[in-house]
Amino acid sequence: MPTTPHTLPHTRPETRQDSLWQAGWYRFAKRVDSPHFGARPEGTQIDLIVLHSISLPPGVYGGPHVVNFLSGQGLDDTHPYFKEIESLKVSAHFFIRRHGELIQLVSCDARAWHAGVSSYRERDNCNDDSIGIELEGLEGQPFEAEQYETLSSLCASIAQHYPIAHVAGHEHIAPARKKDPGVGFDWQSFKRSLGWKSNVFPKIT
Repeated sequence: MPTTPHTLPHTRPETRQDSLWQAGWYRFAKRVDSPHFGARPEGTQIDLIVLHSISLPPGVYGGPHVVNFLSGQGLDDTHPYFKEIESLKVSAHFFIRRHGELIQLVSCDARAWHAGVSSYRERDNCNDDSIGIELEGLEGQPFEAEQYETLSSLCASIAQHYPIAHVAGHEHIAPARKKDPGVGFDWQSFKRSLGWKSNVFPKIT
């Protein structure tokens, strides 16, 4: 068993009686179901949280496009960038808007399609054993205080329900392809808010 980032006990998600979770769905998140998910490999231990950033169109915040994209509802023709990504089938477990609203698209017990080709902790295919959280934002740009507040609370709850031992950005699990959430994400403040050991997080220079 990996070391958990906190001292609170946890059990397997299928046996834990926890009013905050129901079959991998978090009580305090707005639920918008995505069809883009699958079963995790048998015996998978969900011990990694992966942080991403996304905005559609890039750098534009507050519209319906990110949720529509991640939930498989499709994109309209209001921006040329949408044509480039309309055929992609991707998802994440959670999406945090700029003002802190939390949306869940896939049960954490299931395998969401957020990581792509990836490797971390000497393991490939990070989708298999991770929970993906998308922050509304643009890679390299700062995020809002409300997002950090929601993110910290969510991660703390996840770690009470699943044996989380690692937190990383998309840039750390797929460095040749991805740069998010980027230099605008305040890892030091995020770490302090959770109070977890430094070895849970990526090495930040």
